[in-house]
Amino acid sequence: MKSDLDINQAAQLKPIDEIVKSLHIKVDDLDFYGAYQAKLKASFMSQLKENKASKLILVTAMSPTPAGEGKTTTTIGLADALFSMGKKSTVCIREPSLGPVFGMKGGATGGGYAQVAPMDKINLHFTGDFHAITSANNLLAALIDNHIHQGNELNIDIDQISFRRCLDMNDRALRNIELQLDHHHRNTGFDITVASEVMAIFCLAESLEDLQYRLGEIEVAKRKDTTSIYAKDLKAEGAMTALLKDAFQPNVVQTLNGTPAFIHGGPFANIAHGCNSVVATKTALKLADYVVTEAGFGADLGAEKFIDIKCRQSGIKPDMIVLVATIRALKFHGGLSVGELNQENLKALEVGFNNLKRHIENCSHHFGLEVIVAINQFNSDTDKEITWLQTTIDKMGFKSVLCSHWADGAKGAQNLAHAVLDALNKPQTFKFLYKDNISLKEKITTIAFKIYRATEIQFSDSALKKLESLEKNYANLPICIAKTPYSFSSDPNAHGAPDNHILMIRELRLARGAGFVVAICGDLMTMPGLPKVPASEKIRLTSEGLLQGLN
Repeated sequence: MKSDLDINQAAQLKPIDEIVKSLHIKVDDLDFYGAYQAKLKASFMSQLKENKASKLILVTAMSPTPAGEGKTTTTIGLADALFSMGKKSTVCIREPSLGPVFGMKGGATGGGYAQVAPMDKINLHFTGDFHAITSANNLLAALIDNHIHQGNELNIDIDQISFRRCLDMNDRALRNIELQLDHHHRNTGFDITVASEVMAIFCLAESLEDLQYRLGEIEVAKRKDTTSIYAKDLKAEGAMTALLKDAFQPNVVQTLNGTPAFIHGGPFANIAHGCNSVVATKTALKLADYVVTEAGFGADLGAEKFIDIKCRQSGIKPDMIVLVATIRALKFHGGLSVGELNQENLKALEVGFNNLKRHIENCSHHFGLEVIVAINQFNSDTDKEITWLQTTIDKMGFKSVLCSHWADGAKGAQNLAHAVLDALNKPQTFKFLYKDNISLKEKITTIAFKIYRATEIQFSDSALKKLESLEKNYANLPICIAKTPYSFSSDPNAHGAPDNHILMIRELRLARGAGFVVAICGDLMTMPGLPKVPASEKIRLTSEGLLQGLN
């Protein structure tokens, strides 16, 4: 079987200016990064008008497992199927982070014949956006320490500096570090770039002016009297925006099917808000009639944050939800080990179905949207398992569609595309999970009780103290839960659909410029580590200059 990279390198890619003609984008509207990658010029985007006919399809998934669910693959496959049917469609997804590329998950450009290309460049440096975000973040960190070194006129309390450096790499050695400077020592640490507030701001800002304003609003520290110090007090926002100016232009590439694809921004969904940039999504909605986008990890994290953070701030709203599931992953949630997943087991499938059932119920009931389940097919799936799963979903009153886009490309998602088009004709009652005017504690409780089915929340002493402080000025902000993606609970080993569990809130962080409060659960780290066998070990460069192992 060919690898994703072999398939990608063998594909006959078209020059990017030919690909975007279907969206009425001209050569002069692009800044080129080689033959197959480009950014949209700001002058072009400023002239675009609203497309009232456009539909936004949100792709999310059941809780992820080592078996893989294929959410990005399904997102691309659906967009390809719509495009192949003559629909003016595009796909809108996040940029891959080097953390998972070299860590456990590998690349994030889809798989098989449902990929965005060129996958090697997209998975590595791409157009340099993440480097720009890292540089802007670390410029602010350097300005803070320089200000203290130069006399500390703002009276920064060294023990209350909250802003951290970042790096787009899994490096557990940087989680906790000690800075030994001329005039002060302090303990701090690095976050991975995709968890940084600068990344969140980059993805939620709607213009360069908005970006600059939000960057200035970052709370970096406090004085001893507990008054806040912001990035604008250090006059940092202008230079930070200068570093991000080119990066802020959305990237456009193509799928292997020739569908235009927007890839821009990339916050993680477990420790950040998990959605591609607002500016890319809104641009796509103005250019295409059908925009297929995704929200990271399972619907408990990705879809909830997409709706309660991204949609709330931007005015975007999805017209329906496609929920991705696999029989292999359901059997894993039913108690099987990875080595047992290729064997038929209806009992494990039945037990594991509770995970998918809860995600379906949450998306339909709490967000008021039509839900279609996309069953991403594997060769090991048996007829009995497929029939049982589709019959069970049908009994719930929901539609499921068997998909084979990994192996068959656009053709393998055509039935899904037809089902989506039918669902888009149905009336929707889109709604947020909670209202703006309730307290932060009530928002956390609402997410924990309604989405995670917890029965209790426990705050650490420091988190409870921080909560009381934040309630005074920031109760209107939405909540970004940072927790394990592998469970509805804060315990990554609690698979299936746990209920009656306690959600442990370890830490609260204010993301003032991004416009939300982060609640960190359990032992989740904002700087991940590498696994025992990192994905980087498989990557090689051949004598012909071709990459191998970048999957």
